[in-house]
Parts: sequence; C-alpha cells; structure tokens
Amino acid sequence: MSAEIVVPAALRAMPRWWHAGTEWLDTLPALAAEQCRRWGLRVDGAVMHGSNALVIPVARGGERLVLRLAPSAAEVAQQVAALRLWAGRGTVRVLDADPARGAMLLERLGGPSLREVPVREAMVELGRVMRRLAVPVPPDVPSTGSRVRDVMAEWRRQGEPFDARWLRAADRVAPSLRRPAADLAVDADLHSEQVLRGREGEWLAVDPVLLRGDIEYDLARVLWTRLDEMGDADVAGHFFAVVDAAGLDERRAWGWVLYRSVDYWLWGLDQGLTEDPQRCQRLVSIMQHMPLR
Repeated sequence: MSAEIVVPAALRAMPRWWHAGTEWLDTLPALAAEQCRRWGLRVDGAVMHGSNALVIPVARGGERLVLRLAPSAAEVAQQVAALRLWAGRGTVRVLDADPARGAMLLERLGGPSLREVPVREAMVELGRVMRRLAVPVPPDVPSTGSRVRDVMAEWRRQGEPFDARWLRAADRVAPSLRRPAADLAVDADLHSEQVLRGREGEWLAVDPVLLRGDIEYDLARVLWTRLDEMGDADVAGHFFAVVDAAGLDERRAWGWVLYRSVDYWLWGLDQGLTEDPQRCQRLVSIMQHMPLR
C-alpha cells in the first residue's frame, strides 16, 4: 500500500450512518491497509464511495483494479454471489472476495456513470441493462414478490403521515405483485449512478442486489433517481423508453412503479429522509394519472 486512506466526509454524511455504524468508518484506513497487504495491492488513485462502501483504486503488477470495502459480511457475500452468477454479463467482474472482512476485488471500470449521460439516453441504456441481466437464476434467490409488504399497515404504523389517497393505487396492485410473472434475475438496486462505462464501451452495473422475478421491479428507482431532471410531462416518455428498451410489460411496470414509490416514500420517512419522499410523492402523482398506450 503506497498511500494512507482518508475516509471522505461525504461518506460519513450518508444516511446509512445517521443512526449507527460510524465506528466501522473509523477503522477503514487500517482495514484497507491490511487488505492491500493480503492481496498484494498498492493504492494508485483517489478513493471513491457509494452510500455504504469505500472504493479504492488499486494496482497489482500491471493490473488496474478496485478494492471495495463494506461493513456487512452478509451483504458482501450476497453481492459476490450475484456478481459470480452474472459473471460479467452486464456487471462488473469480481476477481477475489473476503466477505468476512467486507472486501471485494473488482475489475476497474474507467468510464463515467450513466448519471453523466442525458436522462433520455440513460433511460434507454438502463432498460438495456435490465434486459441483459434477466438471466436464469437459482430458485433459492429471494423473489421480488417477497419484497411486497402491506403499505397500508405500514402507513398506519407511522401515524398516517400523508393522505390515504396516495396509498390506494399501490395497495390495489400489491396482491398481483406478490406473484411474479417471471422467474429471472433482477438487480434490485439499479439506477444511473450504479451503471458505469466499462470494457469495450459496455454499460455495466456495479453493487447489484440479486432478486428473482419481475424485471420491472426497480423501474421506480430508475425514474426517481433522475426525477429532478424531468418535467411532469416528460415522465411518461422516460417510462416508456425504459419499457421499450427492456421489453417490459407496461401495465406490470406501471404497477411496480406505483407500489415501489409508495413503499420507498414510507421507508424514507421512517429513516428521516426529506428529499426522496418528495420525489416519490411526485412520481406517484404523475403515474396515477398517466395513460398507458
């Protein structure tokens, strides 16, 4: 290891650390140094981060890689299994892993993320990635249907934080979403910042969360993470751009966007978030009045 790691202030400010876990952040420089020693790595670039992980550009011999460190051994093990399932088809490749230490060694993707691409182009590319990731998956992988909870009960548990009219459409579609219409691999954390330009100009997903079922599942996140760049009248066009590029069932996609937006709205309020719940409310309002083709 040729440089000491400094944990970025922006990582410490992420919502993931608002309630617990900051002691792990304090151990990161030592963890990084030890993992570099174990794998024979040297730091050769500025550190990066997501919401809950540190990403360190490293080299081993002439090979340029990245070391990713995250706090949860279980989540790292699941992510390693997901990346090995996809084996570079639409995702970054994993070269080595030490889940007990929260460490993965990944190929380095040198290009920008889709966040730096105009929103309509990004929607098309995200749809293509969705379809590319839709490969056969083992039956023990959790189903998208298992993620559907009773949003009305959660709304009541939180003290009815907003008008019930926002819940009704999501509550109506929830029963059908509990029974997936497909049995394919799904990345349940797909959005513009999680897709980078990689080998041979391909757009590749990083930090995937593997589920099995409806590939329409995370279209809501694809939209709400770029919603600030869309006028209300533009949202339908962006929705259909993803639907067409991924070959989705538009009615099922519409239902998943409604349900996931309400569900994430409630989750965000419970976590003390402010901006994402507002985006979800706006997306629900638009989708409830959006005609299908």
